[in-house]
Amino acid sequence: MVLQWEDKEVKFDLPYSKMRLINGEKIIDKLDNIEDTKGNGGFKGKLIITSLRILWYSSSSPRINLSIGLGCILSTNMKLVNSKLRGTAQAIQLLTISTGTRYEFIFTNLIPGHTRHFTSITGVHKAYNSSRLYRELKLRGAVVHNKQLKILPLEQVVSTVHGAWNLSSDQGSLGTFIVTNVRFVWFADVNEGFNISLPYLQIDAIATRDSKFGAALVVTSSEASGLFVLGFKVDPEERLRTLYKELSSLHAVYASRPIFGVEYEAAAASRRPALEGGGGGAVAEEFEGVDERAEEMSNAIAAYLADEGLEKDGAPAFCDELGLAVERLKEGYTLQRLWEVVPSN
Repeated sequence: MVLQWEDKEVKFDLPYSKMRLINGEKIIDKLDNIEDTKGNGGFKGKLIITSLRILWYSSSSPRINLSIGLGCILSTNMKLVNSKLRGTAQAIQLLTISTGTRYEFIFTNLIPGHTRHFTSITGVHKAYNSSRLYRELKLRGAVVHNKQLKILPLEQVVSTVHGAWNLSSDQGSLGTFIVTNVRFVWFADVNEGFNISLPYLQIDAIATRDSKFGAALVVTSSEASGLFVLGFKVDPEERLRTLYKELSSLHAVYASRPIFGVEYEAAAASRRPALEGGGGGAVAEEFEGVDERAEEMSNAIAAYLADEGLEKDGAPAFCDELGLAVERLKEGYTLQRLWEVVPSN
């Protein structure tokens, strides 16, 4: 299994089926009375922070909703905004990028003095970034120290196979193959910096094949991780077959109950005010009555574009300094300021 889009894309106005949590995804925090100030100002909504994305939907019309993958977030900041429902207030600003387009989102907690939407989003985003080894292939990483695997918080070592050959070179490299509940790791005995960490999330196929070195374990990574074909040889052949069965079994178990590694506990969850939402259950009961065939996009999407300050027609302007037609600069910017390495003032 491979995550398709949930943590990697920004999507608008999804049907209920796409707002449901996927297998392995869990709710970390849930809050009522959150305004999507930039795109849907004036409407109360619910904010749900999961281990993969941030979901927001309008309480009065759940068809108006957002799904923001944690992997799309470039930065989070506190910002003073003018909310239609609360007036001047501090809000969280998210700068994101999805399929080459930059978006800006601003969420305001309508309960005065409450900023848990900010602390929860920033905390979960940090947890997501610090747990990439659960979800991404890593080559030549700092995953081994003194020939010992650096074990992840939710990881358990299942078996260790010494004398495993990596067949990526003509003569092969002798090393150690470690199988855990979330990934396998191989590293060379003579140089532990020559290694690979491949989570089950990014494995497409596991098989045994004949090679010029004899029977070999062949693991194919997903397209998202580069479609690597990795070969390993273990003697005797019976030991190789045992390793194949073990890896295949753990891969199947992981597919049924994936571990994404994003762990964060909302500190104020146990003492949240009565107006705040609970932390578990379905994403939103309100969605069940929504007609999923209606997938028209809300008119507010253009407001989310992070470069909305540019000229609407995007027409270039002639620059006397360069003697060229260039993209129009945002208000307050000059060519000198953009090119300076050290500010002149």
